[in-house]
Amino acid sequence: MVRKTNAEFEIRGVNHVAMVCKDMAKTVEFYRDVLGMPLIKTIDLPSGMGQHFFFDIGNGDSIAFFWFPDAPHAQPGIATPAYLPGYGSIASAHGSMNHIALNVPAEKFDAYVARLHEKGIKLSPVLNHDDSPQQISKSLTNDVFIRSVYFFDPDGICLEFACWTRELDERDVNCEPASSSRN
Repeated sequence: MVRKTNAEFEIRGVNHVAMVCKDMAKTVEFYRDVLGMPLIKTIDLPSGMGQHFFFDIGNGDSIAFFWFPDAPHAQPGIATPAYLPGYGSIASAHGSMNHIALNVPAEKFDAYVARLHEKGIKLSPVLNHDDSPQQISKSLTNDVFIRSVYFFDPDGICLEFACWTRELDERDVNCEPASSSRN
């Protein structure tokens, strides 16, 4: 993949993304025991404020979770998508985190989809993203640039296993950014 250099800052990737969970024990069970992510740091926050746990997702990057005893309840369709792609609207509110795409090897993608299914995780259809008018191909063609499968964690956080299937170049930046008339 052709990579452009950031001339302003030497950003080396995502250190961590921090989300909020309802039950830290269930979160640890899902991310460590089901998805196999090593639990690398646990913090009991001061004054009973909650906990903050970190899971290794590879390449020095992490996913972290806060647990707050009095956190508000989840709001699917507002803070997160209410549905997986292929099952309903994937929209979420401005400023929300729609999903996290975890990069997996292209040559292992199909085996990983099968493994998730074997573990009883409800999955979206496999989406072969391309530049056709439908933006999805039923099969893997030379026009497919990324393959995806989506699923929810126990708190309704949308996760994606994704793999690049071809190198991106200047042809892949081909539309102007939209501007909303609403504030």
